[in-house]
Amino acid sequence: MNPCPCGYLSHPNGRCHCTADQIQPYRSRISGPLLDRIDMHIEVPPLPLKDIQNNETTEENSETVRQRVINAHQRQLKRKPYNNAQMNTQDIKQFCQLDKAAAALLEQAVTRLGLSARSHNRILKVARTIADLNDDENISNQHISEAIGYRRLDRGFAS
Repeated sequence: MNPCPCGYLSHPNGRCHCTADQIQPYRSRISGPLLDRIDMHIEVPPLPLKDIQNNETTEENSETVRQRVINAHQRQLKRKPYNNAQMNTQDIKQFCQLDKAAAALLEQAVTRLGLSARSHNRILKVARTIADLNDDENISNQHISEAIGYRRLDRGFAS
C-alpha cells in the first residue's frame, strides 16, 4: 500500500503535496481490524542512484542472513513446534516476558498510538522474532522499539 494517494509521502524529493484530508480517506480503504492482522507495515524508501550503482557493500551478505534466519527458526522450534507468528495468547505470556523498561515502552506505545490488544500481541511476537534473530534469550527494550517501528500505519499520517 502506498503511504498516500500519490505514493510520495515522506519521499526525500518532497514531491508529495497530499493533505491529511486526502490521505485519511485513502488509508481508510483498509480497515483498522484488517491492519491489526498484519504483523508489519513498513516504509521502504527509494535507494539513491549512487547506492544502486555502488558494488561495495557493508551490509550482511545473503548467506549470513540465511544462516541467522535458520538459527532463529531452530530456536523457535525448540520452544514450540511452530514459529512465533503462530503463538497463541498463552504462548505469548510464556515466551514474550518483558523486563520493566521494555514493558513500560510497550505500554507507552499502546497508549500513545491507541493500539489494540491484537496489535500489542503482534508487537510482542515480532519482538520475540527479532530477539531470536539476534540470538538473544530475552526480549529487550531495543527489540520492542524495533517491533513498534514496524507498525508504521498505526502511527497516523506523520512521517
